[in-house]
Amino acid sequence: MARRSRHRLLLLLLRYLVVALGYHKAYGFSAPKDHQVVTAIEYQEVILACKTPKKTISSRLEWKKLGRSVSFVYYQQALQGDFKDRAEMIDFNIRIKNVTRNDAGKYRCEVSAPSEQGQNLEEDTVTLQVLVAPAVPSCEVPTSALRGTVAELRCQDKEGNPAPEYTWFKDGIRLLENPKSGSPGTNSSYTMNIKSGTLQFNTVSKLDSGEYSCEARNSVGYRRCPGKRMQVDDLNVSGIIAAVVVVALVIAVCGLGVCYAQRKGYFSKETSFQKSGAASKATTMSENDFKHTKSFII
Repeated sequence: MARRSRHRLLLLLLRYLVVALGYHKAYGFSAPKDHQVVTAIEYQEVILACKTPKKTISSRLEWKKLGRSVSFVYYQQALQGDFKDRAEMIDFNIRIKNVTRNDAGKYRCEVSAPSEQGQNLEEDTVTLQVLVAPAVPSCEVPTSALRGTVAELRCQDKEGNPAPEYTWFKDGIRLLENPKSGSPGTNSSYTMNIKSGTLQFNTVSKLDSGEYSCEARNSVGYRRCPGKRMQVDDLNVSGIIAAVVVVALVIAVCGLGVCYAQRKGYFSKETSFQKSGAASKATTMSENDFKHTKSFII
């Protein structure tokens, strides 16, 4: 029984292989080729190559851009969409004259042609990576800071691909990433993060006053923001003491005035006036009630 079941299983496997081979010959599906990755700089040209056999009269070519939804790039022997005006076909390949960041993504070419085994279909996939230069970065520089406090400057670019690295300049001179290796006359208490674009002074000093600008740079290009001035001032201790003294004097004068008014009886007189007014009002109301009752009895 065990031998018979094994023979049956082998026969089923053989039948499956025969059917699969027949299906492959009938429709001619071929395994996908090695995945291509093409890199281009924005606004320059790039060629998306379809690595398939040579084109014949009976060959049918289609290019598609893959993603959440599949869109045709080349269909029925014509380029589609905005590729009509900025691309051309070279054999099976697409030459994009001025590539943009929106063109980045995965593309697939499909070539079908009749063969002795049936309709043969071959596919090739290409991933397009578009490199983008940074834009003018956004720089945040405090206009003023107190000596000895923490001051943080920020720089950011949202367009560069790959992500740029950041460098800070003070009065047009580049700040070193490691401040301790700089000249003795400069403040070495800052920390620069070239990835996030932050420049932080742990204890800012008057030497740090100046005009600051930031540069964003990647493998494609670089841009710098306009300089902004940061002024570092000493804490005005004398001014603070003078303000405190003035406030204390105002409070003292107000207190003396209240005491003087209480001694003179201004607050008590006001209270007696209020009491006499309330009493006269009550007397008037009682007289009116008496007259109203008397008239009612008559």
